[in-house]
Amino acid sequence: MIQRIQTVWLLLAAACTFLTMKFPFYYIGPNPDLASDQFNATTKIVLLILTAILGTLSLFTVFIFKQRKLQIWLTILALIISVGNILLYFNYKKDYAGGGLALTSVLAFIIPVFLFFAIQGIYRDQKLVRSMDRLR
Repeated sequence: MIQRIQTVWLLLAAACTFLTMKFPFYYIGPNPDLASDQFNATTKIVLLILTAILGTLSLFTVFIFKQRKLQIWLTILALIISVGNILLYFNYKKDYAGGGLALTSVLAFIIPVFLFFAIQGIYRDQKLVRSMDRLR
């Protein structure tokens, strides 16, 4: 399980997802040090639910490594959810005047990249298993 590269990508995506719950995506006011002036995944209930689903789905996908077709479809679903999550961040960001993107907003943008790399790794494994089955 851990020797497969897509496991590493999925674990990194899950870690970044759960970190977006703690670290801010956007600073609202002039003082970025205040916790009340930070906008993260726990600020809005829809973002919290989608982020929790995304993190749980990424972790769950690691453990179904024997069912590669299901694993690839769940990872594609997680990729769609992560892109939707980013769109929701920007949609909710419009509600606030002033401020700017936080440095930790990179976490939200790197999750789809990790999931894309995981999809590539799962697809390569699927191709390898098919070629091995042909040789038998």
